Amino acid sequence: MSSCMPTVNMAATGSNIKALIKANGIKVTEIQNICGFNTPQSIFKWMRGDALPSLDNLVILAHILNVTIDEIIITN
Repeated sequence: MSSCMPTVNMAATGSNIKALIKANGIKVTEIQNICGFNTPQSIFKWMRGDALPSLDNLVILAHILNVTIDEIIITN
């Protein structure tokens, strides 16, 4: 694999998800309900950059936040 291949910057992506949620005035519990999670922990993990949303959840998140997936993910 070439060293010039892009990689996901998880911390920056998490900060971006957090900023997009705040900018859109959406509550974490709303995203939790739409994604079908029992608790908001997964969303807090995304926002901290500890985990990335699954592809399905990225599609949902992009729709909720009215952005493209490319506008959510920050790469190095």
